[in-house]
Amino acid sequence: MYPRDEKFIMPAEWAEHTRTLISWPVQDSMVYPDDYEAVCDGYAEIITAIAEFEPVTVVVNPDDAERVSQRFAGNERVELLPIEHNDAWLRDNGPTYIVNDGGEVAAVNWQFNAWGGKYSPWDLDDAVAPQIIARDGIRRFDAPLVMEGGSIHSDGEGTILTTEECLLNTNRNPELSREQIEEQLKQFISADKVIWLKRGLSGDETDGHVDNIACFAAPGKIILQVCDDPADDNYAITQENLAILASHTDAKGRKLEVIPIQQPPMVTHNDKRLTLSYLNFYFVNGGIILPVFGGTAEEADRLAIETLSKAFPDRRIRTVNGMAIIREGGNVHCTTQQVPAGK
Repeated sequence: MYPRDEKFIMPAEWAEHTRTLISWPVQDSMVYPDDYEAVCDGYAEIITAIAEFEPVTVVVNPDDAERVSQRFAGNERVELLPIEHNDAWLRDNGPTYIVNDGGEVAAVNWQFNAWGGKYSPWDLDDAVAPQIIARDGIRRFDAPLVMEGGSIHSDGEGTILTTEECLLNTNRNPELSREQIEEQLKQFISADKVIWLKRGLSGDETDGHVDNIACFAAPGKIILQVCDDPADDNYAITQENLAILASHTDAKGRKLEVIPIQQPPMVTHNDKRLTLSYLNFYFVNGGIILPVFGGTAEEADRLAIETLSKAFPDRRIRTVNGMAIIREGGNVHCTTQQVPAGK
């Protein structure tokens, strides 16, 4: 029995949440372990911002629990959930929640291999989702597919947005064809149509996660981070993805409206481009948590806030320091996982 057989579907991220899940960083797994305290400050800022809108459950290694608890003393919207984990990107190794037409909430447990085997070990991370699901006391559907949550985005009505660069990468599911992967998405999250962008942002070590370059703003409406500089690698990526979206309709037959959002200026660290993205924002109840980058990006930050305010007039745009954790490879959306309210 698959989730689709019981009318389960992956809801849109903007649907009401009961809470947000996030993992606390682990120094041993960090790219720059000397930055640990600064990265922890960045996570604390994100958690505090989310807690202004909804409860937050922080997955924390048991040895860190007391110290992390002290950071949030007095904040009744923040709770800790001690679970051993290797790394802190819960969007990718956590559960994907699904809701059926009766309002029941369940979860899909994907297989996780640390973005194609890039970071070892990942055994604890692969075991995190089942433990969260067990704590929730909801049904679990185990999918025979290596999948990260940041590689897919749902409109809540059967349309899934993803990239070929990630889902068709031989370091994930080399034995599966595009059609076979689509069939798994159909059965486990009720995807009626998969829109395949070609590539994600230049330099994205996740192999082009869609949550850095595009997301649904509403059914039939997609926000796309764009680049207008032909000398920038992201220019060709943007033009290609714009052409793809112009040629598609969604699962309901709607022609797609694209809202462009200008990328921030390029920033490098140790000669490596950082994956700066305004699309790595996160929907919360009544708001959006938006990473902004300051410095040379001040004007781009302002335009991003303006674009999102216009797209979501009923949501408060809550900004956080987007530079705080980006050197570790991700941002706000990568760290979070929403738990839908159901009915």
